[in-house]
Amino acid sequence: MTHKELIIIGGGPIGIACGLEAKKRGIDYLILEKGTLVNSLFNYPVNMQFFSSSEKLEIDDIPFISKEAKPKRNEALEYYRRIVTSNKLNIHLFEKVEEVKKQDQQFEVRSNKVTYRSDNLIVATGFYDLPNLLNVPGEDKPKVSHYYNDPHFYSMQKLAVIGASNSAVDAALECYRKGAEVTMIVRGPAIGERVKYWVKPDIENRIKEGSVKAYFDAEVVSIQDNTITIKQKGKMQEIENDYVLALTGYRPNFSFLQKMGVALSDDGKYYPQYNEETMETNISGLYLAGVICGGMDTHLWFIENSRIHAEMILEHICSKKKVNS
Repeated sequence: MTHKELIIIGGGPIGIACGLEAKKRGIDYLILEKGTLVNSLFNYPVNMQFFSSSEKLEIDDIPFISKEAKPKRNEALEYYRRIVTSNKLNIHLFEKVEEVKKQDQQFEVRSNKVTYRSDNLIVATGFYDLPNLLNVPGEDKPKVSHYYNDPHFYSMQKLAVIGASNSAVDAALECYRKGAEVTMIVRGPAIGERVKYWVKPDIENRIKEGSVKAYFDAEVVSIQDNTITIKQKGKMQEIENDYVLALTGYRPNFSFLQKMGVALSDDGKYYPQYNEETMETNISGLYLAGVICGGMDTHLWFIENSRIHAEMILEHICSKKKVNS
């Protein structure tokens, strides 16, 4: 059985940052990523532009040069790929961790390919894999997707976009401009306050002029083959519809943490328990890094304010190593 001082679960930007820090400190590490490199970023919409400027997406003080102040998806993929290849980071792609057990002060990490033993473990798995479901009849129909990629697909189609976050607004605008007949269905009274400041006026003006239809204070009741039924202020309405983009957000894999023994809050937010100075959880040797630290509040942690987790965690691992040597 292969033994490592440190296994990092997740090959996103923060997992990469942890690998870089481990390599600098001479720690025998391995990054395990269930998909492609920076899998979540790869699955972002093809035309997505980040809210953050390029320097805020940098890790380990490696410059990120982009054409515009706020980089796009393809530039971020290039940046993080270059970091991994140039630094020859030890990463296994398309290797999914299926089970983690702690035995005799070590972690047994079983993937779909190999079983490892590790002294320490970092979970940096993000949150993009599990969508917040609507839990309505018809949500499992082929016309419904919780992920948005390319607006061309929806050209000349009647498209319902559910949600009012950055992803929903971007999808609504791009699809409208590619010829889709877009209807937004929003649970709240207005477009979300955290929508990118240069995009928010655009969608509000398109709604005001009638180019994009919007139902506020509304919710989806059911989805049929050719229609979608919504409830707005107590009134039921049926809208002609070809496709549905349910962009209602995503959540971390809390069951994965619970199976490892990580304590979560019972207030519906599922905040994991960890030491804010070391990022170590209630399980000795098990650390959290990145957005997963925020529970359901996935807007609390992102690349620019969680890249420091790598240094905090590796500093603690190295300090324990000195004590035990």
